[in-house]
This record gives sequence, C-alpha cells and structure tokens, in this order.
Amino acid sequence: MRIRTLTLIAASGAALLAAGLLPTSASGHPQPPSLQEGSVSAADLLAKVTSCSQISNGKYRTDEETSATVPVCGKNGAVFWKADMDIDCDGQRTAKCNADTDPWYQPDTAFHQSNGKPLRADTLPYVVVPSVSGTWDYSGAGIKGGGVVAVIHDNQVVYAVVGDTGPQRIIGEASYATAERLGIDPDPENGGTDSGVTYILFKNSKVSPIENHGAAVTLGEKLAKEFIQNN
Repeated sequence: MRIRTLTLIAASGAALLAAGLLPTSASGHPQPPSLQEGSVSAADLLAKVTSCSQISNGKYRTDEETSATVPVCGKNGAVFWKADMDIDCDGQRTAKCNADTDPWYQPDTAFHQSNGKPLRADTLPYVVVPSVSGTWDYSGAGIKGGGVVAVIHDNQVVYAVVGDTGPQRIIGEASYATAERLGIDPDPENGGTDSGVTYILFKNSKVSPIENHGAAVTLGEKLAKEFIQNN
C-alpha cells in the first residue's frame, strides 16, 4: 500500500502534458478495455447505495493531502464506500509490479495465497482496506482477507477480494488487475482515477483459495443478487 501525494501527481501530470502523452491515459499508455463480470448490473448495485448509514467513527482521506470526507457505510449485510482508486502493485514481483515501475512497491501483502506467497497484483483483482484504527475496524465489521468485493466504476462491475491493508486514515485503493479490468489506467505511479469508484464488501464472505478469481466472481454474483433483493 502506497501513500500518494497530490504534489507528486500534479508534477507527474505536468511533465506528461509537456511531453504530449495525456491523450491516451495519465501514464501515456493505451487505455485497456473495460469488462463486466457477472449478470448483476452496476445500476442495480448503485441503486442500493444512494444513502449512507455510517458505521465508521469518522471519515477517511482519499490521499495524504486531501481532507477526510469518505465514511464507511453499512447496509444489507455489506459495507461500502465511495472514493477514488489508487493502484496497489504490492505482492509478488513481476514485470508490471516491481520497485522500478512503482516507487511505493512492497514485496508483500497482508493476505497470502494458499501456497503462502504474497498475492499477485497484476493478475488478481483485490482491494485494500484501511488498517484497524479508532476510525474503523474492518475485522470487527465482518470483513476478512479473501472477502468478496464488488467494485463499480463507469457502469462496470468487477469482483475482487480483500487482499491488502493500508494506512489507517486513507481509503480507496485496489490492485493493478482490478483497475485494468475496469478500464482504469493501472499504472502504479501515475494511473488510477480521482473519483467515481464504489466498493461494496460483503460481510462474512471468503473466497478459498483467495487467488481463485473465478470463485470470487461466482460467489460475488450470488451475494450481489442477495444484496439487491433485500430491502
């Protein structure tokens, strides 16, 4: 989990603009195609999270230099928040995720694969939750490593797992693979999106093994259907 600062983002964006690279994406790379997983629509899920029953003892920042505006909300056996998406490339070292591609790279994740290795950010869709603090305790709310998350952006739904933890006061981060599947620039240094991402975490769920994305989609779709059917 990295802590992105707005100063660095602005500087990087200015440099890329000067180089004439921004027409494709913030990192200068072609934008990957988006992908819809499962049959539950983004609209149906978003219709259930139009209001917030706040369960956190305060709010979170989306980046180190922003103000705390994001609450964690609870509804229908799930918790959710609406934030940005920073890119987490932590875990197994690969060609796309390493210390050269990501200035904040860490070779481990809070939760591990069934073989004991860290997760692989460039192939496994996973979400980062804030570390336990007085603001919110994810484990006390029924959220665990491997839990299923519906991640929604630009009318697309991708099912991810809870795969890593981050700073205690920042929220809004997911793996390289999550961003790529949603059509968000996955570049760990300059990618991501500043807003428009909804994260719905289904309580007391768990994908086993955690690295089985197909299992996450199957269980996620089942839980999403239950979520939208409940009042």
